[in-house]
Amino acid sequence: MTGVSDGNGVAAIQEYLAGHRAQMLALLEALVRAESPTDVPTAQAEVQSILGRLLRSLGYAVQRVDEGEGNADHLYARPSQRDRARPVQLLVGHCDTVWPRGTIREMPFVVEGEKVRGPGVFDMKGGLVQMLFALAALRGASIEPPVVPVVFINSDEERGSPTSQRHLVRLARCAHRAFVLEPALGLDGKIKTARKGAGRFTVRIEGKSAHAGLDPESGSSAILELSHVVQALHALNDREAGISVNVGTIDGGTRPNVVADAGMAEVDVRIETHEQARRVEDAIRGLEASTAGTSLHIEGGIGRPPMTPGPTARRLWAQAQQAAAQLDLHLDAGRSGGVSDGNLISQHTPTLDGLGPVGDGAHARHEFCYVDRMVERSALLALLLAQPPLSPDAEAPARTKTPSALPPSDPSS
Repeated sequence: MTGVSDGNGVAAIQEYLAGHRAQMLALLEALVRAESPTDVPTAQAEVQSILGRLLRSLGYAVQRVDEGEGNADHLYARPSQRDRARPVQLLVGHCDTVWPRGTIREMPFVVEGEKVRGPGVFDMKGGLVQMLFALAALRGASIEPPVVPVVFINSDEERGSPTSQRHLVRLARCAHRAFVLEPALGLDGKIKTARKGAGRFTVRIEGKSAHAGLDPESGSSAILELSHVVQALHALNDREAGISVNVGTIDGGTRPNVVADAGMAEVDVRIETHEQARRVEDAIRGLEASTAGTSLHIEGGIGRPPMTPGPTARRLWAQAQQAAAQLDLHLDAGRSGGVSDGNLISQHTPTLDGLGPVGDGAHARHEFCYVDRMVERSALLALLLAQPPLSPDAEAPARTKTPSALPPSDPSS
């Protein structure tokens, strides 16, 4: 069978997943117990081994993407047998979490009625489970997607994807469409069709030290200048336009009786449009010192562009609504203030984000997801993967090829 053209295919997917609810929970428990903090590269090996073994059982060729000493590997998988003339669709998730090793003892994996708790269940090991079981459901129902699914699971998303970014971009440029298994938006499970962009800046101030009691006039206070910088940065906020500029940390000085010769501020920026990104970045880089004898040095930039849906992405959202209707689900879309790999991927291919679990508590101790919603969201993903190719934009190039392997490549590629 190719695609899902009637109710029999939908019913087969639903029946498969309903019958594998216990297996989904068992896999989630195994992934959560395989603690994988983002700052411990070696901790990613166990969870990747579990994922790789299951992908191979589904007929996928699995490759570890080696990032060299001191960095964790990533996981890339594609069907062992495939028609290279067919377009590809990209499935993306991450196996790293914010939780340090040992958290499982304080936040044990536990099922409480319809909720399952534990470090990483919501962000985003539940999404990895849904991804694997969506692929398994298609295989179990003998449905061959007309657009070939390929999988990339990175191990550094919680750090901003410093080593995986180039692979994500490379794959996205080849993909017909992409699905990101980050958690859903809100308890009603909205799909993230848009995300704010984000940037990080560090402003360093150089001044001149002096004794604050004996000779203060000979000094130039970096902290005084820092106070002006903080006010100038916060003046860039525009709540109605969706622009937020937050000075999150400051530092400076050595002792109370010394005029500070150095100061520093770390700044988080969120914007909704590319034009806002350019304007705010120019404003921050254009800051000038107003305190005599001090100077500013500004580092950083907008690292995650905003995810803004274009015409093809809106057609992808329409496909998602149609798939949800086949499952008798109500599906809404929303904009997230947070960032993910979807920000990067969406610059190159139509993308739906937030297809992962429904729950709450990302990066928080009350983290949980709903078990039955995992089953239905896995069915939704399976139907999305089985959809026909999107009708192309007149100006968009055809995307029918994807790398058969992902060897280390030049970061500029």
